[in-house]
Amino acid sequence: MKSVLILAAVAALSACSLKQLALDNASDALANGGSAFAADDDPDLVRAAAPFGLKLTESLLAENPRHQGLLVAAARGFTQYAYAFLQQEADEVEESDVARARVLERRAARLYRRARDYGLRALAVGRPGVARELHDDPRRAVAQFGPADVPALYWTAASWAALIASCKDRPELLGELPAMEALMDRALELDESYERGAIHTFLVGYEPVRPNGRGDPAARARAHFERAVELTAGTEAAPYVALAESVSVPQQRRAEFEALLKHAISIDPDQHTQSRLANLVVQRRARWLLARTERLFTD
Repeated sequence: MKSVLILAAVAALSACSLKQLALDNASDALANGGSAFAADDDPDLVRAAAPFGLKLTESLLAENPRHQGLLVAAARGFTQYAYAFLQQEADEVEESDVARARVLERRAARLYRRARDYGLRALAVGRPGVARELHDDPRRAVAQFGPADVPALYWTAASWAALIASCKDRPELLGELPAMEALMDRALELDESYERGAIHTFLVGYEPVRPNGRGDPAARARAHFERAVELTAGTEAAPYVALAESVSVPQQRRAEFEALLKHAISIDPDQHTQSRLANLVVQRRARWLLARTERLFTD
């Protein structure tokens, strides 16, 4: 009888191990499976398909809640979907349909929050108190992260920044900027080349509004722009559009604004296949911005 019970216990443990192994394998595959979307040449197709992938990710997370790669994939996916397909549409329709724009903005904000929360969960794997530490002393908290944490650092910070920017009616969220900044600055310190300069591209847009930044904010933004272009070998449109929006418009440099956006539009999306979808999305924004030139500049 005793041996039967032992065999039954071993069988149960084996079944649990096999189930976890299967979950881990499926989670690994999904976490690393974003390249198909990144190389796609049809943003509308991706927009229609992405929600299924996002919900599948969440379904797996319900069974495997501490899989860091899957948590980062969720943070990344919800951030990209909200920005590319909700925030952009909200900006485009705002002048003709304010009510529709507000609906899209609120939905984008909810997804940014969801992405931020997944990112914080990814950072908390093995560090259960990190959320409180980020609140209390952000710079000290981020010092514990290493190069392997850069994806979680970046996507948590990016989604957090987007959340703060999208909630203009909640100024109390500005108090969360130090934590967001610390995460992004730590990612830059650990791996400035992550995602072919994505951190530098983010900072092109953020430096002009960074509270208590040192020196000329526009100069800081331009330095990040130069480095982003260098890291991408000029094959990505995002740095050009970021500089046009964040520096050329505030400084009322119309000629520079138009030149940057026209250059962004001229980039061949097929030159770097893993940036194809991102380039197509950003080029759409560049065309929209060019169409608004007369509204943005007071000659």
